[in-house]
Amino acid sequence: MILNAFNLEGKIALVTGCNTGLGQGMALGLAQAGCDIVGVNREEPAETQQRVEALGRRFWSLQADLIRTEQVPRVVEQAIAAAGKIDILVNNAGIIRREDALSFSEQDWDDVMNINTKSVFFLSQQVARHFIAQGQGGKIINIASMLSFQGGIRVPSYTASKSAVMGLTRLMANEWAKHGINVNAIAPGYMATNNTEQLRSDEGRSAEILGRIPAERWGLPEDMMGPVVFLASSASDYVNGYTLAVDGGWLAR
Repeated sequence: MILNAFNLEGKIALVTGCNTGLGQGMALGLAQAGCDIVGVNREEPAETQQRVEALGRRFWSLQADLIRTEQVPRVVEQAIAAAGKIDILVNNAGIIRREDALSFSEQDWDDVMNINTKSVFFLSQQVARHFIAQGQGGKIINIASMLSFQGGIRVPSYTASKSAVMGLTRLMANEWAKHGINVNAIAPGYMATNNTEQLRSDEGRSAEILGRIPAERWGLPEDMMGPVVFLASSASDYVNGYTLAVDGGWLAR
């Protein structure tokens, strides 16, 4: 039965940045499909942990600031020590800094690039090595953006980082598919999260955005559940290097 291909019972998913928003939505979606979750966050994700455990799934919490990429090997080691293995990696942790390109600082550039791009690559590298050692392949899901396709305004390092995520997704898929590792990305559209609070509170800008979305609404964390379960499951075993837009039709307009 095809529905069995979406079953994630017995799988362990490492999800970064899952204490709120889209990360929380994806962690809950994976848990509903049968996954146990290792959550990596700067702060304790108490609500996410409670909601995952309420589903009858296990949740292990690891604290790390992925701006400091030297923490990446420790995170992977601790995840494997806690859960025994990793089957799925969701690279969700990310930040955004807003400022005119003429005034944008080097610090804001480096901080965003370190967590949105550098940590994504090196965490994927560490987990891919684990997948190969396990000999069973695995799934890596990166979180891209509408700004992987477009330029945006006042977010130069975010645009650069998310464009890089889409490129790295293709590169990693090219190299690792032969090992049974699927690397794909999800590009969320305009979602009602902390990252877009500033946009949503600006009535004029919010109206402009909604006017272009065929679905006529902001996305919600639960809109990410189906796509992440698909890409994490055997249903997507022949999908490699693709960036799936979850945008209410934004790119089609």
